[in-house]
Amino acid sequence: MTEQSTAPPRTAGTPRARGSRAAAWVSRAVTSSGAERDDVLIVLKTALAAWLAWYVAHDLMGAMSPAFAPFSAVLMMQVTVYQSVWQSLRYVAAVAAGVGLQALFGFFIGPDTITFAAVALVALAIGRWPALGSQGTQVATAAFFAFSTYLAATTGADRLMQLGQLVILVLIGSGIGVAVNLLVLPPMRYRSAEYGVRRVAEALAAILEDLGPALREEELDPDRSGHWRSQSGGVGRTVAQARTGLHTARESRYYNLRRLLPRNRQFHGFRGYEAVLDALERVSHQLASLVRAMSRVAEAETGPRHRAFLIRYADYTDALAAPARLLAEVDEPRLPAQIQELRRRLQDTDVCAARLDETAEHLHISLARSGGPPYGVLLIEAHRLLEEFHHTTEVLADSLPVAARPEQ
Repeated sequence: MTEQSTAPPRTAGTPRARGSRAAAWVSRAVTSSGAERDDVLIVLKTALAAWLAWYVAHDLMGAMSPAFAPFSAVLMMQVTVYQSVWQSLRYVAAVAAGVGLQALFGFFIGPDTITFAAVALVALAIGRWPALGSQGTQVATAAFFAFSTYLAATTGADRLMQLGQLVILVLIGSGIGVAVNLLVLPPMRYRSAEYGVRRVAEALAAILEDLGPALREEELDPDRSGHWRSQSGGVGRTVAQARTGLHTARESRYYNLRRLLPRNRQFHGFRGYEAVLDALERVSHQLASLVRAMSRVAEAETGPRHRAFLIRYADYTDALAAPARLLAEVDEPRLPAQIQELRRRLQDTDVCAARLDETAEHLHISLARSGGPPYGVLLIEAHRLLEEFHHTTEVLADSLPVAARPEQ
């Protein structure tokens, strides 16, 4: 008898698997614009900003605490130029407030523990001011560093010079960080709007693609229907994330020099994507209602005539998954052609819906909502879901300029 190998199978955690994933990540960063390339760019730009800030603070100024400049530059490398500008203003204001507090309390009370306690109390209170936003904590941080600097100095003039230098270093670092983000490939997140629509549509398509096989194979058990309910509930969170991406896409155009490039001037996107997301959110609610009705079917007795209805229903969900998958590939330059294809796929789904109605009528399944197995409810939800997909397609078409809209 041949001896069998006892070596454990390779898993995703092996060095080869990790190396393969790393190589794939590098390949995506080099060959395609996406999250990987964005990560590489932000790291390189942040390193450049930090080096420039250190060079100015250490080599040119000979500052006593040069690290404040690169630290500030790194903090200003935000996801959009708009955020860099506004966060730098808040950050500088917070640091100036913290350093000013230390100067005020230090010269009037003295460099002792009571002074530190008073500075900490007031700085933490000022840090709660809503106008400072997420930079509010920097008031206390700057005050504590300023206190340490204050103690290290020996004369009053030296103390004033060191505290003033801290503010100057922060101004230099913040200015360099904003300048690098503005001038060196400023982040243009306009694709975030499309990605948001795609993610929502992918979540909807995944549920629809799973329904058909389960209906045909009689796998409508409570566990599977519970999984669908969980998936449909997760679509709401995906919609919220998509709205955040849409907000970032809009914001990335403010103060951004790349918006002046011809290809970005021609981009007309954001006004329509919010309406599309609203439409997809209604689709998700309708799909959630269908899934809840499917849960009741899983708990009901299924006879031969109901089996025929469910098989026809599987044809309908398969047909509806096709336009959902198309929405998951939405791409603005190809939108006119994609909308035409969406309309064709929805026409096919209309045919499947009509056949579903014929089957229901033949089997005497009514649209009643109460009493007996919920097949009538499934029929109602099918029509409502299809209407929402039609509406989403037309909302997407309306997002285009009039001249670019495909004829119906």
